[in-house]
Amino acid sequence: MLRRGLLAWVSRVVVLLVFLCCAISVLYMLACTPKGDEEQLGLPRASGPTGKEGFQAALQEWEEQHRDYIGSLKRQIAQLKQELQERSERLKAAQYHPSDAAGLGLEQGPPEKTQADLLAFLRSQVDKAEVHAGVKVATEYAAVPFDSFTLQKVYQLETGLTRHPEEKPVRKDKRDELVEAVESALETLNSPVEGSPNQRQYSASDFIEGIYRTEKDKGTLYELTFKGEQKHEFRRLVLFRPFGPIMKVKQEKLNMGNTLINIIVPLAKRVDKFRQFMQNFREMCIQQDGRIHLTVVYFGKEEMNEVKGILENTSKAASFRNFTFIPLNGEFSRGKGLDVGARFWKGSNVLLFFCDVDIYFTAEFLNTCRLNTQPGKKVFYPVLFSQYNPGIIYGHHEAVPPLEQQLVSNHPAGAFAWLCFMSFITRGA
Repeated sequence: MLRRGLLAWVSRVVVLLVFLCCAISVLYMLACTPKGDEEQLGLPRASGPTGKEGFQAALQEWEEQHRDYIGSLKRQIAQLKQELQERSERLKAAQYHPSDAAGLGLEQGPPEKTQADLLAFLRSQVDKAEVHAGVKVATEYAAVPFDSFTLQKVYQLETGLTRHPEEKPVRKDKRDELVEAVESALETLNSPVEGSPNQRQYSASDFIEGIYRTEKDKGTLYELTFKGEQKHEFRRLVLFRPFGPIMKVKQEKLNMGNTLINIIVPLAKRVDKFRQFMQNFREMCIQQDGRIHLTVVYFGKEEMNEVKGILENTSKAASFRNFTFIPLNGEFSRGKGLDVGARFWKGSNVLLFFCDVDIYFTAEFLNTCRLNTQPGKKVFYPVLFSQYNPGIIYGHHEAVPPLEQQLVSNHPAGAFAWLCFMSFITRGA
């Protein structure tokens, strides 16, 4: 009896499963059956009689739309270029004629915006930049370095992978930028407003050197130095380009005839290096410059008499008395030597040159240091260019060339020592 009931129940389950499978198959066929032509989208078929013509017409329509869009963009770009050129010209005119600045209107933005607003914005950029006052930075890596340049060369710190420490400005935009800065300075120097009727005309040959740096969100600052009307006199112009026409910030006359430099050299032994240093010192500082005081801070007793003898011989041969010899006991410490040498000075204002015995410099470099320092305002940190071993660099030559011929700043000769720099600080009595 139980067996018959189980068989009946199993048969009913099998029939039910078969019915479900059939129903699912019917639904699947209905869902997957392709729609008729009347339900297809209205796109032309390639096999139809008008399919190819329909696609060609659609493509032609799209091309016309794109051509119209490109033409519209070109017209807008040309219009913007023309407006930019007009505003630059009017801004230059307003810079030299401030009274007319209020009459120059700005076409973009609200109608009440005037050219005076634009000038106010550009001058606000000058105030934000490090022109009149410095900005406190977290570390030395956050400081924006200056690059220097002359009419022939540019000396740069951030060389990257392609640029050299010393190179001619090859890129046209960089060359035109520096030339425009020098020409703008000359135009200011020769303008009747700036000088007297008998003032001489300045030319590019009067330009000595300049330094510049760019703050990405503000503009480019230029400090240009020209020869003065008399010996030891210079003319400096500070210009600022707030990502637009250059604006004159200030002009000043500098007299460096009485600016004394105290060169402080900490030393221990190294007599041969000191003898070579004194040969360069005699030529550059005593014979050419003449406004130098030398302070030698010597550590220990060993070879001290030889160093003093070199100083005395130089003093007698060149009639030079502006030197100080300070003996110290203990091991050599550059920082301690520089501190003792700086504190030993008891005279009037002097420019302290923290130097090493193996550094070569020129008389022009000393003037550069005078021009880039200000008492209580500005300290000058020139970065050293470290030369490689001359025996390796000039190994393919028959002999190592003279020192004057080795003074080149390029990749084969050496590299800038980022963490090694000299200091120029003004100290008072």
